[in-house]
Amino acid sequence: MTFKKGADISGRRATTRRGGRGGAIAAGGGLGSVLLIGLFLLLGGNPSQIDDVFGGQEQQQPAIEGGEEGGDTLAHCKTIEDGNVYADCRVDFTAQSVDDVWTEILPAEAGIEYVEPGRVVFQDTVQSGCGAATAATGPFYCPADQTSYFDVSFFEQLEQFGGTNAPLAQMYIVAHEFGHHIQQLEGTLSLSNYNEPGEDSNAVKIELQADCYAGLWASHADKGEDAMLEPITPEQVATAVDTARAVGDDNIQQRSGGEVRPDMFTHGTSEQRQEAFLTGYSESTMAACDTLERGVYNS
Repeated sequence: MTFKKGADISGRRATTRRGGRGGAIAAGGGLGSVLLIGLFLLLGGNPSQIDDVFGGQEQQQPAIEGGEEGGDTLAHCKTIEDGNVYADCRVDFTAQSVDDVWTEILPAEAGIEYVEPGRVVFQDTVQSGCGAATAATGPFYCPADQTSYFDVSFFEQLEQFGGTNAPLAQMYIVAHEFGHHIQQLEGTLSLSNYNEPGEDSNAVKIELQADCYAGLWASHADKGEDAMLEPITPEQVATAVDTARAVGDDNIQQRSGGEVRPDMFTHGTSEQRQEAFLTGYSESTMAACDTLERGVYNS
């Protein structure tokens, strides 16, 4: 996936933070457990809920040293072409593209004014309004401060679960997190309760809607004179689909050495996540993403 040469990236920049030693949401059990927590947070989980969801894993949250804003780590993101080379620039520029799409779509189809969320690209550790996090926890959206947090080193770990580290796959993750911000603006994100999991739970419905919203963004992102992206190819869509499948509850449970337990689902199956993204991509409307069956959209 490539950004258009000459696309406007002026005037907007993610906040950057560098973490210091200490300060983490830590879990026992080695890399597998850390990845599970990372995938929980990656697509919508709240750091403050980790101990409830992964009961039996020790959690500790010492204060983060450092981590203050400053020392712009995105200083190298000077032109749109940098978004085609560096993952952190790609995150920042994708966020701008997502903002552009929702600025048009949300008022037209939901009657809600779009308010841009905060976005933070961090290294090592970060303190969010939802608690402390590390690179191992992956990207997440925090409703308490309406900000999405990204440490791009986590993208590489997706391959261990069958996902890809391709550009559009990374963009899908950004768009999904912003999908949770749309739900926050709609007043529905709070319906998701990880303490009440299950294949028919609101948690699953919220996550699948965010997947659908990510597909909706992709369907609009390469359209129009002001589009930031070059036309998306079927091969590129396939990389996003592979990553959506990789973070399905059934796939994560199987690859983590456990049995598939629908009663513990919080994000939906691989098949559901794929279908949700593709529905948003093909239908291109919020109404097509109405997993909560609210019937409130104009489209």
